Amino acid sequence: MKFIHFVGIGGIGLSALARYLKKQGFEISGSDIKETKITKCLREEGIEVCIPHSEKNITNQDLVIYSAAIKDDNVELLEARKKGIVTLSRKDALPFILKEKRVFSVCGAHGKSTTSAILASMVDGSVIIGAESKQYGSNMHYKESNNVIFEADESDSSFLNSNPYIAIVTNAEPEHMEYYNYDYEKFYDAYRLFLQSATIRVINAEDEFLATLDNLEAIRLYPSRDITELKTIIKNGEPFTSFVLKDLGRFEVWGIGYHIAVDASLAILAAINEIDLETTREKIKNFRGIKKRFDILTKSNGYALIDDYGHHPTEIKATIASAQKYAALLGIDKITAIWQPHKYSRTVDNLKGFVECFEGVDELIILPVWSAGESKRDIDFAKEFGRYNPKFVNQIKRVGEFINLDESEKSLQEGLIIGFGAGDITYQLRGA
Repeated sequence: MKFIHFVGIGGIGLSALARYLKKQGFEISGSDIKETKITKCLREEGIEVCIPHSEKNITNQDLVIYSAAIKDDNVELLEARKKGIVTLSRKDALPFILKEKRVFSVCGAHGKSTTSAILASMVDGSVIIGAESKQYGSNMHYKESNNVIFEADESDSSFLNSNPYIAIVTNAEPEHMEYYNYDYEKFYDAYRLFLQSATIRVINAEDEFLATLDNLEAIRLYPSRDITELKTIIKNGEPFTSFVLKDLGRFEVWGIGYHIAVDASLAILAAINEIDLETTREKIKNFRGIKKRFDILTKSNGYALIDDYGHHPTEIKATIASAQKYAALLGIDKITAIWQPHKYSRTVDNLKGFVECFEGVDELIILPVWSAGESKRDIDFAKEFGRYNPKFVNQIKRVGEFINLDESEKSLQEGLIIGFGAGDITYQLRGA
């Protein structure tokens, strides 16, 4: 097998796999519905990318891999199957991609990208994550090694195909329940199977579900007692968190907030199975955050603009707490949150949490729902979020360092501005 084609190659997850297989010597091509920064970067890396999908893109490939967003009636899938070419979903392709590797597989509803990237700063190996590591400037870093640090995905149970040597679970909060038909036992069974399939297990033992796994042999982190002397340090305007972990001494990691210390601690407990403690303590300093996670786009006296991928109430609440600490350290006394709700189903399923998670912001601006292909559902945002007296705008626009609302000249030029969402808000914030 030599020629592999990716349908939906512009996605953050599929593009990482395409890059990884190219480095392994496969001939890679791909397609997507529209041009993006990712598709342009892939071309610069020597991968043929076609826009849009077309049956003409299917020629003599040996295998076609497609993303979860691709439907069975996609013209490329139909053409590949007509020609007898093997087609695999991203989920079903993982055993082929990760076979015979020592996979450090990280999953959880929140924090898995950050935990994966922190782990990658310490453990030598290839890196495949669903975000852009600032350390490597990509969602994939290749190294001739049997080790692979892999961000696993529970949203479609594909983490069960990740062949974990070490399984790290940050938390098991119910999310993507539509995939599991809102069957909580089925959801939790997937986590059980994932952990049972690993040789070494590292878990956040204060998670409501993970705490029940008393009979599972695992390295357990109890954050409330194992992480102490937590403090935030600002170096050249950049935030760092310093903390003591169990009896292992003090560590320092880029980022701000208790949740960063938890993610880092899980990564450290996994890493010390492979490398010595002092090497771990030094190498974690290479971590410089990941794109779209508390991503500081610009800062000046009395002003900061931050892009964050948070699209679930738990994530947003934790990040706002970090924003409050960062603002205080910078001497900023106003926080404005710009929220682009992601998917109608997620917004409806977690509406109460979304209403509560913005407590502490001084101003809330709400963009239209990023539907991700879902049918529109009626949500009375003005009523539900009335306590914040929110502003509703159709779009935001980056002008220099500042943010304009809609097409008006009204600009946000002071305070800490933080945008939340997994849709196109990141491009609006960046002016890209």
